[in-house]
Amino acid sequence: MTSVRSLRDATIALYALPNVSYSVAALPLALFVPAFYADDMGLPLAQVGAAIAASRLLDVVTDPLMGQLSDRMRTRFGRRKPWIALGTPILLLALWQLFVPGGREAASLAGLFGWTALLFLGFTIVDVPFKAWGAELSRDYAERSRVAAFREAFGFAGQVGLLLLLLGLAALGLTGAEQQLYWIAVAIVATLPLFVALALAFVAEPPPSERSEPPLELGAGLRLVASNPAFARMVVAVLFFVSGVVVQGTLHRLVLTHVFGRADLFPLMIFAENALTLAAVPLWLRVSYRIEKHRAIALAALWIALFSLALPFFAREAVIPFIVCMVLRGSSFASILFLSNSIVADVVDFDELASGRQRTGLFFGVFGMVTKAAIALGVLIATVLPAALGFDPALATPDDAAVLGMLGIYGFLPGALMAAGAHFLWRFPLTREVQEGLRSRLEARSEG
Repeated sequence: MTSVRSLRDATIALYALPNVSYSVAALPLALFVPAFYADDMGLPLAQVGAAIAASRLLDVVTDPLMGQLSDRMRTRFGRRKPWIALGTPILLLALWQLFVPGGREAASLAGLFGWTALLFLGFTIVDVPFKAWGAELSRDYAERSRVAAFREAFGFAGQVGLLLLLLGLAALGLTGAEQQLYWIAVAIVATLPLFVALALAFVAEPPPSERSEPPLELGAGLRLVASNPAFARMVVAVLFFVSGVVVQGTLHRLVLTHVFGRADLFPLMIFAENALTLAAVPLWLRVSYRIEKHRAIALAALWIALFSLALPFFAREAVIPFIVCMVLRGSSFASILFLSNSIVADVVDFDELASGRQRTGLFFGVFGMVTKAAIALGVLIATVLPAALGFDPALATPDDAAVLGMLGIYGFLPGALMAAGAHFLWRFPLTREVQEGLRSRLEARSEG
């Protein structure tokens, strides 16, 4: 195995730094917000899920459009950096309004929908250029995984910090979801602007590699992306993976509350899960070096599936073994995220060689659109299906058939989705050997 280590760790770390706070902003959308608006704000669970899912409909347009816009942007600051600077305050405004709605009387489905939609727009304006920038920092197969691994590891480190904050709040007696979301919002608003400023100031953005890029209509660009067989296979697999993970993430707190009667253990469980997945990043990186990225992702998904299938069988009094199972199950989360993003960067090389254009932003825009659609699908499944089975957080008791049905959705459905995605990705065509051949041909063309 050969690898070109052209980037210093300090450079990659500075690039990845915003993800410490940025990922913290994303985590509560699945783990806190649905349960908070249903349990604490008194809104109907199924309608909460539908409002969050509906707010993602704009992503079908905004994600690929953002990719196109950042690909075409030409300024002395770069193509990606101006958009990141623009999107950060939009994200922070919407996040504050969503996490701190002003009490039960101020909360509404319309407000939930509107602020969630604006938050997702802010995410799009920041996230698509941010990931495209990271993909362009290196052309090397292994080093791209290193860049993505740094970014996702910093993200999980931020989530561990978030959970330490929650544990600290719990020690002070501040265990309510309303109090927790308030302090999460304060932490993000205080840190994200600083981290973004450091990355923008001290990490260079590589210039576009192509000599010229004639204007390309968005619809034509989307058709070209969809015609890329490797990319199509990747996004379908990610649709399975992310929706499966989000189904469980949305139901974590409800399961601990209504099945085990131990909502107080929620921060500890999520903290341990994130700490282990962060610690496992180097292991999964080494696995990807030995057996290829796509097969490492498939193994990581099967690991989650194996433990997920056991979740519905834990008795009410077995809460500690249940949490141990949950923590072990989550140890491969980060690998799925950073290796998927690394593979998308490799797919861009294939497209660039065929088209002569560098459309990194467009590819990551479509990838982001699919990822967000999977998040919305996961939230929708996790709220609508239990409600259809008769589950009501205000009336549920551990022995209700509806609660048992929710537990089945929590374990069996994500297990099946993860296994299906792993099967779909196992024979992925873009291997290390193929990517290194693409890189050599691109370098030869640029030198010629």
